[in-house]
Amino acid sequence: MNRQLGKNGPLVSPVGLGCMGMSGAYGPSDDKQSISTIERALELGHNFLDTADYYLAGHNESLISQAIQHKRDKAFLSVKTGQLVAPGPNGAMGPGAVTGRPEYIQNAVMYSLKRLKTDYIDLYTLARIDPAVPVEETIGAMADLVQKGVIRYIGLSEASVKSIRKAAAVHPITALQIEYSLWSRDIEAEVLPTLRELGIGLVAYAPLGRGFLTGEYKKPEDIKDSRVHMPRFQGENFYKNLEMVAKIKSLADAKGCTPSQLAIAWVLAQGEDIITIPGTKRIKNLEENIASEKVRLTAEDLQSIEEIMPAGSVSGTRYPEKFMSSLDK
Repeated sequence: MNRQLGKNGPLVSPVGLGCMGMSGAYGPSDDKQSISTIERALELGHNFLDTADYYLAGHNESLISQAIQHKRDKAFLSVKTGQLVAPGPNGAMGPGAVTGRPEYIQNAVMYSLKRLKTDYIDLYTLARIDPAVPVEETIGAMADLVQKGVIRYIGLSEASVKSIRKAAAVHPITALQIEYSLWSRDIEAEVLPTLRELGIGLVAYAPLGRGFLTGEYKKPEDIKDSRVHMPRFQGENFYKNLEMVAKIKSLADAKGCTPSQLAIAWVLAQGEDIITIPGTKRIKNLEENIASEKVRLTAEDLQSIEEIMPAGSVSGTRYPEKFMSSLDK
């Protein structure tokens, strides 16, 4: 059953599809396979597709456009903007500066529409708060796009309570996209209560801890992509976190589901105002993730999970220090 995104927002699938990994974020990807995965999501009635204009410089949006041809009405397109890219090692692209300049936002959306081959975007989200631009100005520009019919709803990502309140004072904010999972629970203290006070939905990304909560990784050397730079995947942190995941796996086995399904079900159990967007580029993983909706966690299950992995128990920060310091305060 679909959930309402925000107090006055649309109905969307509780388990959406994060498409970032389809553009090389976690190792090689295959466009044909990725397109088939998106098509399968829509076939199963899971309409929330999450992308960003900076995922491989527009590649991700172009990929999605191929998958939604002739079925645009079945897709709910969530697009992030405002994160620039910069040259990385060996010619790769990495995250650059953030920008919330109104003229940039109003220009970027036109390129997204062209790549997506659509005349509107369902949810347009500011990827990061630009400290150099008042968020009110950025949201004002996005509100203008709503008036013009170019976008339907406005979202924020990785925003602080202070920024959320400032933004909501300018125009209704439909959703906040932020990391939330068994091993990223920082938002529970202040952010989540603020969202509920203001009637803003939560789009939880990385519900599987970027794959760690699947239980598939046994040693740091198993990680071959950008996650090697993330403290939670490194050295002693890795093994401490692995001990908790092993206990989660045992609980999942007893429940008759996979660790991934248990982790996603836990996120969904935190409130009807939450949806989640596990990323994958494979149909098998997509179907496994979607089946999480059928996992029912009892009060006893939730208590057991809390005892295994209470808030703040994970070792290491979720991003390297330079990225943590750039997050909105």
